[in-house]
Amino acid sequence: MLSLAVYVSLAVALYAALRFMLRFLRPPFANINGPPPQSFMAGNMRQLFQPRAWDFHKHLIDTYGPVARLYGLAGRPFLHVCDLKAMHSVLVKDQEIFLRGSETRSVVNLIVGPGLLQTVGPQHRRQRKLLIPVFSGAHMRDLTPMFLEVTGRLRSALESRIRDGAVSFDVNSWLARTALELVGQGALGTSLDPLTRDSSNAWADAIKGLAAGSSQLKFLRGLVPHLVRIGTPSFRRRLVELAPFQVLQKAKDHVDTVQKGCQDLLNSKRMAIKSGDAEALRLMGEGKDILSVLLKENMLAAEEDRLPEEELLAQIGTFIVAGTDTTSNSLSRILHLLSEHSGVQDKLRAELANAHEQFGNMITYDEINKLEYLDAVCRETLRLHPPIAFAQREAVEDAVLPLGEPIVGKDGQQITEIPVPKGESVLLNLAACNKAKALWGEDAEEWKPERWLKPLPRAVENARIPGIYSHLMTFLAGGYSCIGFKFSQLEMKVVLYMLLPAFEFKCGATSIFWNFGGIAHPTTGKKGDKPQMWLDIVPVSA
Repeated sequence: MLSLAVYVSLAVALYAALRFMLRFLRPPFANINGPPPQSFMAGNMRQLFQPRAWDFHKHLIDTYGPVARLYGLAGRPFLHVCDLKAMHSVLVKDQEIFLRGSETRSVVNLIVGPGLLQTVGPQHRRQRKLLIPVFSGAHMRDLTPMFLEVTGRLRSALESRIRDGAVSFDVNSWLARTALELVGQGALGTSLDPLTRDSSNAWADAIKGLAAGSSQLKFLRGLVPHLVRIGTPSFRRRLVELAPFQVLQKAKDHVDTVQKGCQDLLNSKRMAIKSGDAEALRLMGEGKDILSVLLKENMLAAEEDRLPEEELLAQIGTFIVAGTDTTSNSLSRILHLLSEHSGVQDKLRAELANAHEQFGNMITYDEINKLEYLDAVCRETLRLHPPIAFAQREAVEDAVLPLGEPIVGKDGQQITEIPVPKGESVLLNLAACNKAKALWGEDAEEWKPERWLKPLPRAVENARIPGIYSHLMTFLAGGYSCIGFKFSQLEMKVVLYMLLPAFEFKCGATSIFWNFGGIAHPTTGKKGDKPQMWLDIVPVSA
């Protein structure tokens, strides 16, 4: 009897053969230049997404410019794009034609359900309409005291371990735990990690395990949109249970635990809100967390705007998936850069220490956003090192992609627009836009927070960059942009505000390598197999 792995392999081979025949008869993007595929089965995907893909990304831009043709699974061509006019078309003007790819949406739907990261069209707009108020600046003001309390616990935990003789810390691990607790308290109104001792929360452990295991399941991502069409949900689940892959079984268990935790939390929070239980609301963030506010708004919304149970549950999973690794790894990147640039670290510490003298642990949302050098350090890091470098979109109908910077095709003719047939994909290179020398100057690839303390280059001001944040593409653009970027910004600033006046961060004996992936993350050297970043931490003398 053939194993499931053999059946999957045969299915992949058949899918590849069909794709090859279709593309051979009518290949899209045939006149667009680009690198040859590394292999027929994988195309250029390994080059694009392997941990050490940075050199290949630079090669793409330097060699082929703002648009190139690449190959995906089974020789399927797609476009690599960093042209600003094309990006505006994809993310803003034609955002309902270029949607998140079926592969991405299928994977997200399996993990968290029909939440903001998975839905499109009217369903997405209805969800976003209800969620926008809970991510507003006004609501972030309400959450600031909680952010300060949680990061105060982080500072105390590091201080206690230093007193016990610790010098070197896995800073990435501590920041990941802090991000999880901030999402738990700020988004969900529940504690996921006390930060004062080793956590034994089964739900939190499953969340961490799911994030860690996702990279190990990349080999299945391309098959998911096709596998979800096979039989009923119970039949597909049975297939997963029979699959001889331990990592897949662990992922299934993590998803089950996360979804059960989401359901339990939703039930308890809904009961507390309906009953007006003051003590329950206090324990769940005094009703100020995003989920509590969302539930209240949902109860008050018109019938046609109200989110059903399935979509409410999906938002909980979405908060968890979207709000943890991205921000914690951006904070890790900042602390790594500060450890390499002692002058910047000293200047930032002086600004934050002065603010501490005025406000202590009671600083407000408005005051922390007035700290210019803190803001500059955060903006410059998100410019040069966005946690997510690419956004993939798929045309749901035939479209035309306009170019702001014409390219030359294989036939030698100038190209000002590119037809994109229905079903074909474009990969938007967000990182390349953020550090384009034509916009930011010859020092565009250097980390210089001071650039934000003076007027930006005229080219940046005139470029009409479509991003929603500070002339950058880091948080995307249009109706599918990152709705939680203010939450992320507040988290980054509060953590630095609480840590920098108390500690000095230095590079230790352990090498640090930044891996490319779905989310860029640090490991110990190039062969490291798990996210971690060891730095020496020294208390700052009073």
